[in-house]
Amino acid sequence: MSDKSGSGSGVLRGVAMAGIAASAVGIATATAGAVIAGVMARTVVTPPRKREDDTTVLAVDETAGTITLEANADSVLPGEYSFFFTGDTGHARLGQLLARDGAGVTRRILSVDYGALAPRVKGRLSGWLYLSPQDLGFPFENVTIPLDLPSRAVVSALAPAWLIPAEEHSDRWVIQVHGRAVTRPEALRAVPVFREAGYNSLLISYRNDTEAPQSGDGRYSLGDTEWFDVDAAIDFAAGRGARQVVLMGWSMGGAIALQAATRSRHRGLLRGVVLESPVIDWADVVAFQGVAMGLPAVIARLSMRVMGGRWGGLITGQAFPIDFRRLDFVARADELELPMLLLHSNDDGFVPVTGSRALATSRTDIVTFVPFGVARHTKLWNYDRDRWNAAIATWLAKLSLRSPASPGAAD
Repeated sequence: MSDKSGSGSGVLRGVAMAGIAASAVGIATATAGAVIAGVMARTVVTPPRKREDDTTVLAVDETAGTITLEANADSVLPGEYSFFFTGDTGHARLGQLLARDGAGVTRRILSVDYGALAPRVKGRLSGWLYLSPQDLGFPFENVTIPLDLPSRAVVSALAPAWLIPAEEHSDRWVIQVHGRAVTRPEALRAVPVFREAGYNSLLISYRNDTEAPQSGDGRYSLGDTEWFDVDAAIDFAAGRGARQVVLMGWSMGGAIALQAATRSRHRGLLRGVVLESPVIDWADVVAFQGVAMGLPAVIARLSMRVMGGRWGGLITGQAFPIDFRRLDFVARADELELPMLLLHSNDDGFVPVTGSRALATSRTDIVTFVPFGVARHTKLWNYDRDRWNAAIATWLAKLSLRSPASPGAAD
């Protein structure tokens, strides 16, 4: 009996110890998952201080005016691009592909604006191409737009912007809203096609983008507060005679533009929205990024709970939680009223095209969707400039036909 009793007790103790160990593993796993979700959430809302150099220079032929880069998803794309190198201390403009082998891609060097290109230097390719309005050759004005930042002691702060007027006097304006982790030059590619259509272009900065003043917490709200700065830009444009305003948003700037389109005090001035590689639904984007990082799907969901919870600010540094339901325009598609042009690449690589497709499918009455097969994120213009410009020009021409000649006062 004692042997049986002892044996039974040993089994029970073994089961208990196994249960404790399993619980410990479960707790450790859950804790690790929560920590990873917190890190992911903080990363999403924190403006990065620098961009990663992810492309190595293999060779430079100054006589031939060519550069050979290691082959990757960006370096193999046709078109003209910027190449920032050595931690943004150098910049060159690169032209079309000349040759490609298994290890490298050779391109024409259009110009080296600063810095010295050399083998083994690392850099990154960008769709910008233009760095300032001067590169376009059009007259422009440096202006400032007053922002209301309640967390600041002063009543308002000034955000820099570029105003590039139409060739002839016009009351039509486009307000360009750049994406996450970049600044105003991103939108310079769009100026010529809008200017040709008779639009003044206002390229704005917004809170926490390194050019405009910071909010109190110094964190992105993914469109949930940045739209106030677009509204301030519309107010500025109205003060300069704007009577018809189109919003154009790039990547996260698309999410910001959509918030402004549905929440602005000046909705009576708005005539349409153009979105390039836009964020339509942040849940879709966060989940996509989580998969790209090899994380379980639950991590992305937890990170959104952190960003959207009042307690999440203890982890992320946010002053206010983000209302992701308000940022979901797949779910809110029926609330949209303005004509919209959507430009998105199937192989975007950062912001999945699924949100754009879902919105276009549900609102065929107002959405014109122009998909690109191979262009990557916000590089559609670079990949196929003629098609990109034609899509916008055609859409603007149709918008002109349906827009009133003398719209009423703003709401």
